[in-house]
Amino acid sequence: MKYNRFLPLLIPLLALGLLEIFFFWPNMIYAVASLGVIIFLFTARQFIKASATTEKWWNLIILPSLFFLGSISFSIFAISGLWVQLLFVANFIFLHLYFRSIYYLLSEKQETHNYSVENLSAYGNFLSFYFISSAIFGLQSYLHTNVWSLMLVLLVVVGLTVYQVIWANKIDFKIGFFYILLIAVVLIETAWSITFLSLSFYILGLILSVCYYMLIGLARFHLTKKLNAKIVKIYLAFGFASILIVLFSSRWL
Repeated sequence: MKYNRFLPLLIPLLALGLLEIFFFWPNMIYAVASLGVIIFLFTARQFIKASATTEKWWNLIILPSLFFLGSISFSIFAISGLWVQLLFVANFIFLHLYFRSIYYLLSEKQETHNYSVENLSAYGNFLSFYFISSAIFGLQSYLHTNVWSLMLVLLVVVGLTVYQVIWANKIDFKIGFFYILLIAVVLIETAWSITFLSLSFYILGLILSVCYYMLIGLARFHLTKKLNAKIVKIYLAFGFASILIVLFSSRWL
């Protein structure tokens, strides 16, 4: 178990290697995606075994799995190989920070302020949600995939993402379950509505991600009993201003 301290670096390197395999051999996408989730599962179980925690392994692999799968799906629609490589490097950095944070939290019983699970959850979930939602809109735009089947995939992603935020912020699941359903319904309805807009899938993904950011931010502050009028105004002003800027500055197809 003493070798667990090397896993926060080794696992992201393995994930980066899998992404490079996918880059050169795209037909390996399913194998790469499956192996990535498996090594995250292995890492989570190793950390849990080495600690006295009763934490469940699935709570630890949701975020890295969504980020990894989001990086794969988003890279499919990237037009530049350089941007794809930058995305893969960003995936490596995030996974390293995340697993290092989990290692210190479970094994060393400490957590740094800058790279806490709560902070990484906030940033990582937003990015992974943007990657996956953009890819979903991309599939609808280019391959004309059935919208409702894509909405079902998005429903699963939303549910897992919101659940992970609730877990990371130590919110009782019995209390947070209602908010998972509420946010999921609102975002699915929003996603279905904006599919009728003649905008780039990058923009559609960004609009939906801003909506997610507003909803999850307000819900998180409310459930942690930190919500006040100032926070509500900040989130609403930022969210609606961002959407308006995106809509007025975008090129309509």
